Amino acid sequence: MASASLISRLPQVRGSYKENAPLAPLTWFRVGGAADVLYMPADADDLAVFLAGCPADVPLTVVGVGSNLLVRDGGIEGVVIRLGSGFTFIEREGDTRLRAGCAVPDIALAKAALDAGLTGLEFYRGIPGALGGALRMNAGAYGRETKDVLVEAEAVTRAGEKVTLSNADFGYSYRHSDVSPDLIFTSALFEVAKGDKAEIAARMDEITSSREGSQPIRSRTGGSTFKNPGGTNPDGPKAWKLIDAAGGRGLKRGGAQVSEQHCNFLINTGDATAADLEGLGEDVRARVKEASGIELEWEIKRIGRTAADAEGQAA
Repeated sequence: MASASLISRLPQVRGSYKENAPLAPLTWFRVGGAADVLYMPADADDLAVFLAGCPADVPLTVVGVGSNLLVRDGGIEGVVIRLGSGFTFIEREGDTRLRAGCAVPDIALAKAALDAGLTGLEFYRGIPGALGGALRMNAGAYGRETKDVLVEAEAVTRAGEKVTLSNADFGYSYRHSDVSPDLIFTSALFEVAKGDKAEIAARMDEITSSREGSQPIRSRTGGSTFKNPGGTNPDGPKAWKLIDAAGGRGLKRGGAQVSEQHCNFLINTGDATAADLEGLGEDVRARVKEASGIELEWEIKRIGRTAADAEGQAA
């Protein structure tokens, strides 16, 4: 689908459209092709107008800060929606609730809670993403998950209708929700508790130190690559242990490498393609399957066209 002809079919908005927009700079891996069109809505009302007026046959993809995302080398067909400054607010509601826009980084929400003397969101200090993704995948770390603190979330449907979902509506399980992929989250309300700022800060510092000591956070990576087969069970099998036991630590394919520091992380060493990273992930899955009989499930979201797919569409 040519971006020029696509632009002419889209509704007028207050936000911005950009044709053939590179997506690699928007992802932590720094790989991947371009979006046919990148749309950045001004706010939730603008997003609703866009969705109501967007032709039903136009593919839509939502991306956040790109931390848990692998965009394939052929880019993404249709419109990629990325929430911006109109979705970065954080507001206090009553004594123990915070409402935040879904473009707010998880770490920023944890810091806001600390500043307000509220406890319960410290675990977000250890999650490299934004709230929209945290809602979608029930993001969690250090013993807590999004389902433990979420009250409700606001979203917009593919038809442009604004809806509110309760925690129960999400059907949460380990790193998963049952909500429709067509919903685009715009804000969320969290229930926390009053706490001691010094204790909250100490817990966040502990999480920061743990991450820096065990994860390659200064590399071009996408966070945890595979879900733990044992879920949140502390005694269940861990993905990194299975990968290590299968000889995956340090494994390479092209410019992609399994981290020597934490082998549930893939790294772009400098010149990796998305195909290198995805192929290396599949190599790891095959090794673990052969060694343990366990089939690892991707946690990183992989989207878009392969380079071959894109060439075929252009031919």
